[in-house]
Formats: sequence, structure tokens, C-alpha cells
Amino acid sequence: MRTLRLKDLYDRFRDPATIRGLAALIAEDAKKLEAPLNIMEVCGGHTHTIMKYGLKQLLPENVNFVHGPGCPVCIMPKERIDHAIALANIEGVILCTLGDMIRVPGSKSSLAKERAKGCDVRSLYSPMDLTEIAKNNPDKKVVYFAIGFETTTPMTAAVIKKRVESGLKNLYFHINHVLVPPPMHTLMADGRAKIDAFIGPAHVSVITGSKIYEPFCERYGTPVVVSGFEPVDVMHSIAMIVRQKIEGRAEVEVEYSRSVSREGNVAAQRMIKETMQVRDSFRWRGIGDIPKSALRLRDEYADLDAEKLFAEYLDNEPIDDHKLCICGDILKGLAKPYDCKVFGKACTPDTPLGSCMVSSEGACNAYYRFKGVE
Repeated sequence: MRTLRLKDLYDRFRDPATIRGLAALIAEDAKKLEAPLNIMEVCGGHTHTIMKYGLKQLLPENVNFVHGPGCPVCIMPKERIDHAIALANIEGVILCTLGDMIRVPGSKSSLAKERAKGCDVRSLYSPMDLTEIAKNNPDKKVVYFAIGFETTTPMTAAVIKKRVESGLKNLYFHINHVLVPPPMHTLMADGRAKIDAFIGPAHVSVITGSKIYEPFCERYGTPVVVSGFEPVDVMHSIAMIVRQKIEGRAEVEVEYSRSVSREGNVAAQRMIKETMQVRDSFRWRGIGDIPKSALRLRDEYADLDAEKLFAEYLDNEPIDDHKLCICGDILKGLAKPYDCKVFGKACTPDTPLGSCMVSSEGACNAYYRFKGVE
């Protein structure tokens, strides 16, 4: 009996013949477009797929990509990163967060630099590890700097519930979970970025369901196709978008139908609502304040809320990015990494000036890794 390999699961989604066939289909249909088609891929994971597999080079000139604000590390403002750094410097605190967050620069430092100075900063593979860290360090205060879009929010909610059920008293949460639709609405309302259609994020949509994109079709007449992350997924999604445009349709379609439904993961949604509520406003790095765009702990969980319990250490004064960094324009779909004067020079993955370079989902990181410095 043949053993199933991981390669067997993704091979057909990277098949060169299928990709070439989709490219030919898109090229033929694109001849019928009345104007150039600008497609925003909201998620940074899609940006990396596009760059890694050279998908732009396979498309006709009148089909363009616009990079969006769907990287949770990239959009985290400096003052929030400074919160994490301040928490890590409190005596007796173990600061935990997810991978890329450790390297993102705040106003004066980063969690990586603070760890090198002796702070106990830990990178998590899974938030579920938090309860074990707290149990194994009963004399410490374990603070989870929680980040991510709707994809990772259910894991945080599950840990919150587990913390309450287990009776742990030394685990706290600094919530920075953000939501996908509000920044999309902000960009459409702003009108400066030319966006004719969206490639909807995959993993977010597994949780939320595709229904969250329906207002974009109704309000702006903008097609949305929820795509998987493999190159065949993305090319198929582009073909679906082009077909919608030439047929005069603006609908939500799900290319990633093997994982995404209209309703999404209802159990996960319920768990999020039980533990968190929408903030009045949240400041997005490079974009600004967006109403109702992030979550916080519900009031009944105030005894777990690091923002409240350690408020005396946390400064909420807004801090702007480096003057030479154009991450804000990139996140708003107004610029590409090559438009930045310091891209690949003063700003590299080893010495990042901005969040789009340091994050594994950032557009600058993708250009640097897969296209190089022009």
C-alpha cells in the first residue's frame, strides 16, 4: 500500500499544464474587457503565491494586481508593538506571541532586541501552548500578545475559555485581533486606489464564511472571489473574476469550495462572540483609525485583560512610521514595493524599516524574496 505524502495533496494545485491552460483562458477572455482590470488580493498569503510562482508574468497587460492590507503583522501600529515591549520588560512577565511579531520594529526597539537583552519573550507555534507555559511558571505572569485576523481569533477564544475552566490565575491577554471587511470598506470609500475586484482571503473565510463579502457586491458592484493559496487556485480565481466582469456580474463566488462555505465555522464564530466584542475603533499602521475594525475582550473578562491590568505601563499615543517608509501606501493599494526609495537598500528582511518587509506575509518581503532588487 502506497504511503500518502504531503506532496500528493498539493501537486495538482501546482500543475504547470493546468496553470498554462488557465493563463490561456484568462488571456482570451481579457480581450473582451472594456478597461484594465485591477484586482486586489486582500491576503498577504496570496501576494506571496503571486510573487513566488510568477503569476503576474502569465497574465495579459490589462489584468493587474493591487496589494491589500491583509497581513496582520504589517498593519500593527508602532504604539501597539511598544505595548508588547513594555509588557515584556515588566518584572516577572513572560511575553508570548506568534512568530513574525517578534521582529517587527516598534518606535525604538523590537521584541527580538528585548529578548536579546534578557526579557522572556517566547514565539508560539500554537496559542494552545499558553496554558502549559502558565502551569509550568506559576510564579510568573504569562501575557499573550494576540494578533491576527479572523483566522487566528478562534484559537485565542479557545485559550480564554480554557484558562477560565482550568482556574489558571497567571495567564492574561492583550488582544489585537482585527477584522477583514472594515479596511476593505475604508479603501473602497477612499477611492484613491483603483480596485475593480477582490480576491478574498482563504483561511479567514473558512471561519467567517463567504457571506461577509456580499455587501461589497451590493454596495460597490465589485466582484469577490474567495481563493485558495495554491497557484492553480489563484489563477482559477482570476479567471472567475474576468468572466464576471465581461458578463457584467458582481457576485461573491467561492473558488476555495473545498474549505469555505457561505456560513463558515459557526461554532468558532459563537466562541469568538462569547469572549470578545468589537472595539469602537482601531488604528491600522499606515492607514489610520478604522471604526469597528478590531476586537477586545468582553467586559466580563476584565480580570484577564492585560490592557487594563497593566495600563500604567502602556502609552497609547499614536506613533507614525519612519518618514522614508511607504508601507502605508502599499497597504492601501497606492504603491508597490519598488516605489520605495529604501526598498532592498536600507530596508531588507534583516534590517527592516517597515512592517511590510519583516513579515512573512508582507508585500515588500515577497518582492525581495522572489523578485529581487531592481
